[in-house]
This record gives sequence, C-alpha cells and structure tokens, in this order.
Amino acid sequence: MAWRLSGKYEGIETVHDCLSCKVSWLHQFPETDRPKAEEALKLYKDAQEMLRQMLDEKIVAINASFGVFPAYAQDDDIFIQDNDKTITVPTLRQQHPATDGFCYSLADFVAPEHDYVGVFATTVQGVEAFAEAFEKEDDVFHSILAKTLSDRLAEAAAEWLHYKVRKEYWGYAADENLSVKDMLKTKYSGIRPAVGYPSLPDQSIIFVLDPILKFNEIGIQLTENGAMFPNASVCGLYFAHPQSKYFMIGKIDEIQLADYAQRRGKTADGIRKWMAANL
Repeated sequence: MAWRLSGKYEGIETVHDCLSCKVSWLHQFPETDRPKAEEALKLYKDAQEMLRQMLDEKIVAINASFGVFPAYAQDDDIFIQDNDKTITVPTLRQQHPATDGFCYSLADFVAPEHDYVGVFATTVQGVEAFAEAFEKEDDVFHSILAKTLSDRLAEAAAEWLHYKVRKEYWGYAADENLSVKDMLKTKYSGIRPAVGYPSLPDQSIIFVLDPILKFNEIGIQLTENGAMFPNASVCGLYFAHPQSKYFMIGKIDEIQLADYAQRRGKTADGIRKWMAANL
C-alpha cells in the first residue's frame, strides 16, 4: 500500500526464486493484472533482501517502552495513576452510532474505579543513516524502501509487544492461542489505539504520555507538533475490555471543541490546531 500497489497478493511469500514458481504464481491473476503483480513480487523480494541485510549487519535496533497502570474513567475522561501522579487523558465520543446504535468513547472501556490501562511506544533506530547513504548515491528506490520497511517494523514491533502484554506482562489473555494471520485480523481481546488515529485524534496527547513512557530513554524525540522522530515510531494505549473496539470519532462542533479543550486544560483556540481534521 505504501507503494500504491493496490490489490491482494496472497501467497507472495511462498514464491521461490525459480522461474517456474514465479510463472505459476503470476498465472493466478488476470492477464491485465500480471504486470502489477510482477512489480509487487519484485518489491517484496527487494524488501526481504533488505530485511536480511538489516538483520545480518545489525543496521537497525528496535526499542520499546510500555507500562500497565491503575486507572479509572469518569464521564469521557480517563485517569491513569503513576505512583503519586495522576495523568488525565480526555477522550471524545464518536459522532455517528456504531452498528449496535451506540456512540463510543475510549473511556467506555475503562471501569469507573479499580481498573487498568496500558501505554506503549515502539521505535526503529538507525534507519535514517542507512537511508541517507542511499540518498547520497542518488538511489531513491532503496532509500524509500528502507524508510517504508522501517515503518512496517515499528508496526510489527507494536504487534509483537501487544501479544507479549496480553499473554505475559498484563496477562489478561494468558490462554490466547492465535495464529499470526488471526492476530493480524485483530481477533484477540483488547485494542491498542495509537495517538493521532481516528479514536484518539489529538496528537498533543503524546506530550501527556511522555512522563510515563520516557520517550528519550528509547531514542524517540518529540517535535513541537507532537511528531515522533524517528518517523518509524508508534505510540498509543492498551485497553483490555473484551468489548473494546476501534472506531472513528468524526467531525465535532464548536461546543464539543470547547468542552474538550476545557478538559485538556487548554483554550479552544489552543487545541484547535490539534483537532483540525475533526472540525
């Protein structure tokens, strides 16, 4: 998708380097789609080769930070307790009902008292210097490949860490026994909404999470706009509620903006730039 090669290419990982395997796999596509499928196969092979290089030469490192904290919810606000500090994460409610007729907020998945919420961040270190070496050689293809592959590694690290949290560290799904394919279809219990994504769109929440995740200790720097550097980084929350689900908040009105800004301890104008996509 990052390379705008839309479509499904099932079984691409099973194609060996021999010509017969390639031809056999391509023949499952309509003739008009085969050039695009062949391009996708080449991209996949190039990515696998670079992944092996990253591993063999220890070019990148993957760092992570996470924690599970006592928490409770009050109305649409989540309160996370970290030792003697209480961190407030205001949330917004989706504007159009889900298929069950209810408008959710993330706070719905946290009990009014005596519950837990997790936080996490993953990052891929070292890819900038690796990509820059290609750029100096005017090798744009491999530079972009390194960056897009590192984005996938950051997401893969988030998937792996969530698995370990569910099974071991938090342990709320200790008996989970899912294949990777089922995990990628999010058939597990709980969710991990990322900051800036549809159910948690306020990117400035990342500054609220910084004191408990300690981004600098795993090599993440935050810009004044709340962006993470390296770009191949992911940050978000863990919810264990068995009915928790992903959703899109949608467009909010000025009254909701003012209420949310008040709960964030900001002015409406101060929070407006962070919520531009939802106004």
